[in-house]
Amino acid sequence: MRKSKIHCGICHALSVSVLLLSTVSLTTAHAQNVQRVILHAEKKADRFEVTTNDGLYLFTPYSSTILETTFIPNGEKQTTSSHAVILQPQKLRTEVKTSASAIDYMAADIVVHIQKSPFQISYTYKNRLLTSEKNGYLNKGNSESVDFNLDDNEALYGAGARALGMNRRGYRLPLYNKAHYGYEEHSEQMNFGIPLVLSSRMYGIHFDNSAIGYLDLDSKKTNVLAYETISGRKTYQIIAGDSWSDVMASYTNLTGHQPLPPRWAFGNFASRFGYHTEAEARDILDKFHSDHIPVDAIIFDLYWFGKDIKGTMGNLAFDKDNFPQPQKMIADFAAQGVKTILITEPFVLTTSDKWQEAVDQHVLATDKDGAPFKYDFYFGNTGLIDIFDPRAQSWFWNIYKNLKAQGVAGWWGDLGEPEVHPSALQHKTGSADQVHNIYGHAWSKLIADGYAKEFPQERPFILMRSGYSGSQRFGMIPWSGDVNRTWGGLRSQPEIALQMGMQGMAYMHSDLGGFAGANLDDELYTRWLQYGVFQPVFRPHAQEEVASEPVLREPATKALAKAAIVLRYRMLPYNYTIAYENSQRGSPLMRPLFYAEPGNPRLYGNADSYLWGNDFLVHPILQSGQTKAEMYFPAQSKWFDFYTGQVFAAGSKQVVDVSAAHIPIFVRAGAFIPLVPAQLDIQNTSQYTGKNLELHYYHDQSVSQSQGMLYDDDGVTAHAAEQGASALLHFTSVYHGGELGVTLAIEAGAHYQATDKNIEFIVHNVDHQPQRVLVASQPIDAHWNPQTRELHVPIQWLTQNQKQLALKILM
Repeated sequence: MRKSKIHCGICHALSVSVLLLSTVSLTTAHAQNVQRVILHAEKKADRFEVTTNDGLYLFTPYSSTILETTFIPNGEKQTTSSHAVILQPQKLRTEVKTSASAIDYMAADIVVHIQKSPFQISYTYKNRLLTSEKNGYLNKGNSESVDFNLDDNEALYGAGARALGMNRRGYRLPLYNKAHYGYEEHSEQMNFGIPLVLSSRMYGIHFDNSAIGYLDLDSKKTNVLAYETISGRKTYQIIAGDSWSDVMASYTNLTGHQPLPPRWAFGNFASRFGYHTEAEARDILDKFHSDHIPVDAIIFDLYWFGKDIKGTMGNLAFDKDNFPQPQKMIADFAAQGVKTILITEPFVLTTSDKWQEAVDQHVLATDKDGAPFKYDFYFGNTGLIDIFDPRAQSWFWNIYKNLKAQGVAGWWGDLGEPEVHPSALQHKTGSADQVHNIYGHAWSKLIADGYAKEFPQERPFILMRSGYSGSQRFGMIPWSGDVNRTWGGLRSQPEIALQMGMQGMAYMHSDLGGFAGANLDDELYTRWLQYGVFQPVFRPHAQEEVASEPVLREPATKALAKAAIVLRYRMLPYNYTIAYENSQRGSPLMRPLFYAEPGNPRLYGNADSYLWGNDFLVHPILQSGQTKAEMYFPAQSKWFDFYTGQVFAAGSKQVVDVSAAHIPIFVRAGAFIPLVPAQLDIQNTSQYTGKNLELHYYHDQSVSQSQGMLYDDDGVTAHAAEQGASALLHFTSVYHGGELGVTLAIEAGAHYQATDKNIEFIVHNVDHQPQRVLVASQPIDAHWNPQTRELHVPIQWLTQNQKQLALKILM
């Protein structure tokens, strides 16, 4: 949350039970599998069962790339519920082969190999060994674990949001969502702990249990990966694939795809901690408009419901003195194309206006005697909404619904770890420790379910600080917490976003400019915003001692910030398209370089550069005063400097110059990049129609064939693609014998309103004036610029009648 420095004092007082758990050592545990003996094995229609002397193993294939293993110890019942998994097991070809020493269960491309003595389970995918259990399931009395063998060289990723360096091997990480105020380059515990480990050998293990615990990523350097927990399911899924794209697709098939956010979510936000009055909010938006800086939303922090930080949390209604006409204010903003987003928290203070209502309606989590559990934290004496109780869900949703009726367009859920969550507190479905990690997950589900039921045609905007495996399917947009406003704070951000994108949470982003601390550093602020152009959500936000809004910065900084924001809006067609790809296949928006080169160990720990979608290579500037940058250019293609057109060889290391005006950006040879024309000068996303586009093609003779696409819909309708209310514009190129052929084709749904398009087609890297340019077999005047080596071809595409349009350029 956005608090003063005293707020960080609460960050060290959480989870006694997790601290106690840390004293347990694998070395003191009894290795049960030494005595584990197979008593019976049976192949069933949907799974394979193996009974041992101490329990039952269930092996369930979900797809050709996902297999689930569950162990049920003797005397325990199977716990079937999963908070993460939504995929239903598919019917697959399965086979069992038994020998004197082993049993093999083959499910499509995955094979479970069970060695009989000593008992051990291993997994292969297409004859490639993925991993093997070491001791397997162990009961240590006050905790349980399952462990796996690692090879000497594999890098490990996952475990949620952390700042550790890209390769997280060597750490023992708590699975307990917890805020870290003012963190910089190192944080072992943050708001988002996900029980998922990904290996550089291109497999994942998802531990399907939400109770608190630990992931030990070989902290003792014994080549062992271990999952430890206080209780719950003994279930994990092995996830494999032929590429990182396949692994991501499989994981998001298992846990759910992120629905496409509303298009305005890709615009610029006005935000700070916080706007105290209606007059202050109106004034800041007036400044955006007068400076001609695009803006799509304004976010209200906790002053919307109270005059002070303390004592008012839980009011959940506009303060009538400072916001006398909230509905008119919101309507006025909407008329300007600006959405209103409100912060909400799950705490109801005993001093708030809604305390007695919450008590009377049994909304709050309780003590062991059933009374509301009250405790002190930074904001006052409080109770906690029991998000797992249907009565509380109904109460909380009605508050959202009533605010939505006033015009509120988006929701910010803060402190949802929950920030302070005493172990003795009881929820409807379990103790605080049992449900702690899924509190934010359930909170997002409440809002998403409410929209699906009562506003099914609308896409919700749900900004949340904490969640769990699969939270992406509720449309959750996470951010990286209260990062320090320093260069160290900035340096950790690409890693956090890249890691979370690989774990399904593709919209992880940071408070642009940094949040914590009164540090006025114009260079830092500029570089953070320039990085933000190629980050999932563009949202400057900070404590108000130093302005987060560009309109309040000194003129030179404001000009650089405006240039970054304008580029963000020009990128809208490309960004919206990669968001669509994420909604369909789980492809991250930000992708590590090893995503493109999975066999290159030099890239396993690299977060200095990353891919933005498939076609951009981005290198954030993370050091003050930096004038040069050493970069690696991935090996599949040549790369073009986005600003100068300079070409860099595939697989090369280069030192590039760094400009104050922008960070180093490069485009893949053969890429089609759709942009909003600069002359349109749109001030919010509602002004974007897709009727006028620039389509850039980065030509190189080394690229004989290429393809790209643009996704389009109305920007607001939920599940537009599934309802046939969208279109895909496909672009293909073929280059042979000095002739470049380009085809534009539209694939439109039955309910998509096609519009004619004016396209300026810009071909880069053209060395001389082409002999001839044809559009739809007709000669056309095209302009070649010898300085930029760009060919500009004006195209009017009547998409309603011309489903396909062909261009030929004779070089």
